[in-house]
Amino acid sequence: VLDCVGYTNVSIIAADGDWSIAAAMLENPCLNDAVEVIGVHYPGTQTVKEALLTEKKLWSSEDYSTFNDDIGAGCWACILNQNYVNGRMTSTISWNLIASYYDNLPFGRDGLMTAEEPWSGHYVVESPIWMTAHTTQFTQPGWFYLQTVGNLTHGGSYVALTDSKGNLTIIIETMTHNHSQCIRPPLPHFDVSPQNATFQLIGYFAHLTDLQVWYSKLDFETKKDTLFQRSSNLPVSTQVYNGSFTLKLDVDEVYTITTVKTGQRGSYPEPPKSRRFPKNYSDDFTVDNPPFSEAPYFADQTGVFEYFRNSTDNGPHAFTLRQVVPERPVTWVRDADQTISIIGDYSWADLNVSCDVLIETPITGGVFVAARVDQGGGSVREAKGVFYWIYANGTYKSLFADTIKIIKKTKRCVISHSVLALSSSMRQ
Repeated sequence: VLDCVGYTNVSIIAADGDWSIAAAMLENPCLNDAVEVIGVHYPGTQTVKEALLTEKKLWSSEDYSTFNDDIGAGCWACILNQNYVNGRMTSTISWNLIASYYDNLPFGRDGLMTAEEPWSGHYVVESPIWMTAHTTQFTQPGWFYLQTVGNLTHGGSYVALTDSKGNLTIIIETMTHNHSQCIRPPLPHFDVSPQNATFQLIGYFAHLTDLQVWYSKLDFETKKDTLFQRSSNLPVSTQVYNGSFTLKLDVDEVYTITTVKTGQRGSYPEPPKSRRFPKNYSDDFTVDNPPFSEAPYFADQTGVFEYFRNSTDNGPHAFTLRQVVPERPVTWVRDADQTISIIGDYSWADLNVSCDVLIETPITGGVFVAARVDQGGGSVREAKGVFYWIYANGTYKSLFADTIKIIKKTKRCVISHSVLALSSSMRQ
């Protein structure tokens, strides 16, 4: 269908779940022809024979999703290599790239770096970023994995890639079991111990005399990591074993051995200091030409709240924040039946909240504001807090309750001042 309407350069990645589509592709030639890449989520570095038999590209189209401390870095270093070594997957995509959402929402800090305070500008370049650099600074899309990849004798793995133009990059990791646990699936037990590893370059690469070296060490004993540091060039022996070199490998290390000379750690100014969300905050959404459709600091959980210029209002509410999704979409988590956006600080307990609202459905519908809301994301149905309800018929209700029990009647709204949580519902 895509080809028929002119989208001949658009490829389909399927089915972003498990490997079951591979068997279906082997049985259905039309499906097989339609799918360019088999993409799976959280494969645990393993593939299945049916996927290999399709001879399609294999991707881990969602992976990682692990807290971005040093164990998360170990997870990421491990799967970047072993998704190919064990599963022949040539792409590994992190969910998510940058943890830029309130820390107390589900999957807090499950990104390669953290930037969750737009009000302060504070950010943290976490250790998984540097594990990424060991691969991405020395390869490019279009490079090829060499078939001489595998597991090291005493644990760990190595991969080798080339651009077919003379460049070579080898990435070696020796992550131990307890220091590389990903969020899912659980890792089977394995052992890693210090070792010497000898590599021999053959064919086109046998003439190389020295290689660039970049090194990282996740030091769980001293807590003093070495992250993506340039080391001295590695000489390649041309004597007894032509084109060979030996590395002394400790545990929880990553090496990049490469002909590519453009690697750099870079530099950046010291980030602004971290600070809590402002205790006194308000927004009337008066922005003539907003650079973004979303207002700052709001985190939509269900539905979409956007800036809206109400041309029919000549008063103080011409500029508003409006919920713009009138129909409930197809969802894959247990999100709420109504729209919800949150803002503020989860540590808040005693606070004043004010909000001017317009209920656009004059007979039915309503809106609530809430404080002390304790959950969001896929767990928002179980959220508890103090809720204040306003209904279109002029009645109101204030109670401490579970949202799932009390928000079946609401419709969409226009908001003109910030609140801790606000909601309206989509038509069913």
